[in-house]
Amino acid sequence: MSDFDPAGILPDDLLDRIRERAAAHDRENTFPHDDLTDLRAAGYLSVLVPSALGGAGLSLAEVSLLQQRLAGAAPATALAINMHLVWTGVAKVLADRGIDDLRFVQTGAVAGEVFAFGISEAGNDLVLLGSDTDAVPQPDGGYGFTGTKIFTSLSPVWTQLGLHGLDTTSPDGPRMVYAFVPRAEEAAGRLSVKDDWDTLGMRGTQSRTTRLDGALAPADRIVRRLAPGPNPDPLVFGIFSVFEILLASVYTGIARRALELAVQTATARASKKTGLPYSQDPDIRWRIAEMALVYDALPPELASISRDVDESADHGAQWFALLSGVKHRAVTMAKRVVDEAMLVAGGASYFSSAELSRLYRDVLAGQFHPSDPESAHATVAAAWLGPLQP
Repeated sequence: MSDFDPAGILPDDLLDRIRERAAAHDRENTFPHDDLTDLRAAGYLSVLVPSALGGAGLSLAEVSLLQQRLAGAAPATALAINMHLVWTGVAKVLADRGIDDLRFVQTGAVAGEVFAFGISEAGNDLVLLGSDTDAVPQPDGGYGFTGTKIFTSLSPVWTQLGLHGLDTTSPDGPRMVYAFVPRAEEAAGRLSVKDDWDTLGMRGTQSRTTRLDGALAPADRIVRRLAPGPNPDPLVFGIFSVFEILLASVYTGIARRALELAVQTATARASKKTGLPYSQDPDIRWRIAEMALVYDALPPELASISRDVDESADHGAQWFALLSGVKHRAVTMAKRVVDEAMLVAGGASYFSSAELSRLYRDVLAGQFHPSDPESAHATVAAAWLGPLQP
């Protein structure tokens, strides 16, 4: 990764165009179709797909750097495309371990398919370990899914929805069923997407609610049937590891941009009292130093843990604590950095048209993604202290 240049995939002129459009998508609550068009043309949908299959063949560590860079231009665009990259990343994690079950995701991404992440359900704090969505086996080996998925990013554009549900009717049930449902199920009347994404921040993700009414996943898109609860299956590890790392990358990118804006403001503005630029004010210098001190720890941590996933390192029972931890630290760090940047920039940053104002609202979304603060602390406590006694 030492020779990898993120600007080769995401050049400055592309990022400038994406950044210029971000404010309008936030203001108008619209999906960034032009961003997706530009990213598709740059081969971004298949950066994690092996070169032998037509992708860029990048590592998770390299794509983490790309997502940090993209998030600095448009956090909502980065977070939306994250959910597609999660599935291509899971396919890579499995393939790296000799498991080819998600080859169709890799070839689909190269062909232009957009994969969405349909796991979140209202009130389901089990996340990957359970589901309120019914998965009903079909005579042809497929499954019909009935339930409601929330926070389905890429809602206007996805072509395949990766999701899970609970099969309670099979003789070996209950079983968690992981599968992919095609967008054609919407035309068939078995899937509907509500236009209900009107949020404080991350508005461009258009992470709308998806209603499933017997939506059919064909037999060749049934990826796993697993017992509910904690499971060592590589698919579960793949989803958790790639999801947490790429989320952490987005919020680390937001922090970097907030730090850059604070430096720009401190350099450009001068004190009426002293006539000196604010970069010479001891209090401002302390704030910017504090921002850099907390930010600087995350990029190398992300590089290290991403590389460990890429290289199949053995962290044993500590894996989930490490992954929860990096996501939690990235989000809390980013919130702290943006808070300090707002103080450096002063009252101008309070206007909704200010980029920092948008970053301030966008960064709040981090606390709602798994692993949330409670889950992260519970996971780390269990790793160090063992499980709670019954």
